[in-house]
Amino acid sequence: SDGLNHFIFSLQVYQLLTDLKQQRKESGKTKQSSGQQNLNTIMYETLKYISKTPCRYQSPETVREFLVAMKDHKLTK
Repeated sequence: SDGLNHFIFSLQVYQLLTDLKQQRKESGKTKQSSGQQNLNTIMYETLKYISKTPCRYQSPETVREFLVAMKDHKLTK
């Protein structure tokens, strides 16, 4: 269960950061405070790391389908 929760959490973080990155790109702001620059660095590094994990290729629908398909198997650790 911990692995699955980690996977879902990573997917959610990936989607959130990808959306924020797109919003910032669309806003077109060029001047940023040092705090904003630090946040941008954290976002960049996090996206860089998460992009190397399988969650990059997943969607909420595929996770849901997987959970439904596995439900009857009653898997444990």
